[in-house]
Amino acid sequence: MTYQDYVEMALEENGQTKLILKGEVSIEQSEKIGVVSIVFITKNVQKAKLKLDELNSNKNEDDYYMLYSCPEDTDLTELSHYPSIQITKEDLE
Repeated sequence: MTYQDYVEMALEENGQTKLILKGEVSIEQSEKIGVVSIVFITKNVQKAKLKLDELNSNKNEDDYYMLYSCPEDTDLTELSHYPSIQITKEDLE
């Protein structure tokens, strides 16, 4: 699946909360570190789409945004895939 396929799947009108995560590599004290943050949360599909488009159009080259659709009152670690962004060793070199 492509990035856009995942986004479209997350944008389904299913009443679930929409989360936008941001993955980035930062430099602190001459060392690269990977950081994943939740940057936006809503139940409104249109607001989620607009915000993701805005973030992607204004992002730094190494920033990465992903949209997830999540059920409320659920231990997300019990899902087959929960909101996360992988930052690899190569990203930190």
